Amino acid sequence: MQSDPKDADPEAARKAIFTALVALQDRQVPVVKSRQRVAESFAVTYQHVAEVEREGLDKEWPPL
Repeated sequence: MQSDPKDADPEAARKAIFTALVALQDRQVPVVKSRQRVAESFAVTYQHVAEVEREGLDKEWPPL
């Protein structure tokens, strides 16, 4: 059974987005394309992904 995204811990959701983004970029997917793919995958905006990316870098979230 899949949980409702509204019930998810907001920080855990942002960290999942960040992890997916880093994984794509580690596979040499360009930044813009990786943000677009993650935005589509998580059903969020491109801008949200960019904000999460900045937060993850600032806070040095894993997998950095």
